[in-house]
Amino acid sequence: MLRLYVVLASLFLAGTAHAQVTVPSAASSAPASTQVVAPVQPAPAPEAAATPTAPWKLLRLIKLPNPGVASLDRRGALYVADADNNLRQYGPEGLPLNTFAPTQPGHVAQVEAWNVTTTLVFNDDRQQLVLLDRFLAPITEVRLADYVDGTVRAATLAPDNRIWLLDESNLVLREFDPGTLRLTRNTPLDLIIGRSRPDFRFLRQYQNNMYLVDRTTGIFVFDNLGNYKKKLPFTGLATVGFRGDELYYVDNGAVHFFHLYSLAERRVALPAGVEAGAVRQVLLGERFAYIFTPVGVSVYQL
Repeated sequence: MLRLYVVLASLFLAGTAHAQVTVPSAASSAPASTQVVAPVQPAPAPEAAATPTAPWKLLRLIKLPNPGVASLDRRGALYVADADNNLRQYGPEGLPLNTFAPTQPGHVAQVEAWNVTTTLVFNDDRQQLVLLDRFLAPITEVRLADYVDGTVRAATLAPDNRIWLLDESNLVLREFDPGTLRLTRNTPLDLIIGRSRPDFRFLRQYQNNMYLVDRTTGIFVFDNLGNYKKKLPFTGLATVGFRGDELYYVDNGAVHFFHLYSLAERRVALPAGVEAGAVRQVLLGERFAYIFTPVGVSVYQL
C-alpha cells in the first residue's frame, strides 16, 4: 500500500511540473502579435536586409579625388559625381560602367538613381534637372526657372517619375510632372517650420514617405502626397540613406540605424583604420558598402 502511494504521488508531481511549463509569465500575458517592441530593442530584420557586421572586407578603392554626391539604384549600381561634375556609374563591386559628361557644366547638388530606369541629376547653380536612362544617356532637361518662381534647394525623383522640389525662396514643397511640365502639388512649409531658421540639405522619397533633411532641427517626414506627418529629431545631418526598413546616417565614427516602424536604434562602428573625420558619406547596399573620403570611394563587402 505504501508503495502504491509513492507511485501515485510521483505521477502527480510530474504532471504538475509539466503543467507549469505551459503557463505564460506575467510579462508575456498579451498575445505575441500584440506585444510592443521597446524602442531600445532592435526589431528582427528580414534576411534581405541583413545588417553589416564587422569586420568589413575591403575590396578596392575607387580613386576619385573629392567625390561629390552619390546614389544607389535598386540593382546595387553606384552613381557618383566627380570633382568636374561628371556623373560616373559603377557596378556593385566598384567596377566602372558608364560616364555622363554634360555639354554645359553645372554643380551637381543631388543624384537620385533608385528608380533604375531613370536617374535624376539636379544642378543647383544652373537650376536645372537632367534625366538620364539606365546607361546614362540623356532623356530630357528641364530649366526650373521656367516653372518655379523661386530658388530650388533640393530635388528628388518619385517612383511614378514625378519630381519633388524644395522651393527654398517661398518655403514650399512642390511636385513637378516632367511629362506635362506642370506643378501638380504644393505644400507650404512656413507653418510647419515655425520660427526656426532651417538649413535644408537633402530630399528623398522612400516607401511612400518623403524625408526632408534640415541640418538645424531634424528630418521632416511627409506622405507621398506631400502631407506633413512628423519630424525625426536627428540634427546636424547633410544627408541620410535607407536600407530595408531602416534610415541610416554617419556620426561619431559609426553608422547609426533607425527603424522606420519599430523606432529601434542601433549603431555599427566604421571599419578599423578608417579615419572618422575624413568620412564624407556612407552608402549601404544589400551586399556592399561605400565609404566616401577625399581620396575616393572605398568599396567593402558586407
